[in-house]
Amino acid sequence: MKRRVYRISKAGNIKRLALSEEEISAPLPNEVQIALECIGLNFADIFAILGLYSATPQGSFIPGLEYSGEIIAVGSDVKGKKVGDKVMGVTRFGAYSDHLNIDSDYVVPLPHNWSFEKGASYLVQGLTAFYGLFHLGNLKSTDTVLIHSAAGGVGLFANRMAKRVGAYTIGTIGSPIKIELLRKEGYDDWIVRDNNFKDSLKKTLGNRELNLVMECIGGKVFEAGFEFLAPQGRLINYGAAHYGNNSNIPNWPKLAWKYLRRPRVDPQSMIESNKSILGFNLIWLYNKKELMKQLIGEMNELNLPAPHIGNTFQFDDMYNALKLFQSGKTMGKVVVKVS
Repeated sequence: MKRRVYRISKAGNIKRLALSEEEISAPLPNEVQIALECIGLNFADIFAILGLYSATPQGSFIPGLEYSGEIIAVGSDVKGKKVGDKVMGVTRFGAYSDHLNIDSDYVVPLPHNWSFEKGASYLVQGLTAFYGLFHLGNLKSTDTVLIHSAAGGVGLFANRMAKRVGAYTIGTIGSPIKIELLRKEGYDDWIVRDNNFKDSLKKTLGNRELNLVMECIGGKVFEAGFEFLAPQGRLINYGAAHYGNNSNIPNWPKLAWKYLRRPRVDPQSMIESNKSILGFNLIWLYNKKELMKQLIGEMNELNLPAPHIGNTFQFDDMYNALKLFQSGKTMGKVVVKVS
């Protein structure tokens, strides 16, 4: 059978991403074959396409980590899933396609009242927020949580999860046009990031202790968050938007300058100040199937509202979807509809 895919010949330039047609084999015994309906965009996609992600495959590859669709074939060893099931799932690259073979352990049922768009907007960013807050961050109801990129997919989920347990949330955003969404989502307070971010954070905290930071920016923003952490505070580092830009190719001199000037933390000072930094990426979690199943089950118990969809694009318009997502102007999830 033929399928349509977006394949990049070699990481390093978004314009190398090209739509093509190729054969797809029958699923292996442990796999299901899915006719994809929607693809969820993630910043890891951009970093992989540009060659800035350590997990980027060598040579030609199909980007994409998140999808939803309908099962059209099952392998001989697959249990509990059947043709016709509507599902959502994650993959270690390969989702920029209209058909996909995937280990059946990586797909879960689409909630009956969710659209395919919402199904392609849940797992990657939801798991990032949940694992960071609860398994690494040890979130408590009395905590104050600083959430960067607060109007993005991870940020919105992190706020909803933190509010479920009664924590106090402060969101940071890059533009004031996103404030209304934060207000609607129930953030307790917010900061528009600018050159005075450190002073703004100090003023916003007042006499309140900062216990947990969901950090995905880097640079001076990272430094300010770590400085204001209270004793036993935890900074969960899961991204580095500081290195991103809106160009088709990496600006290597600028990236090198930022890399050489990146924040440095002395382990001895961490002992003396009783602060901690924990880092992770979802590719690592992808290799831990049983843990991922456990996390999805725990996350579902929170009974969160359906994801917020900010923008949708058609499959043939993938380039423009990526450019808008790369701009940092989006709110919520950016979804590409396959059919």
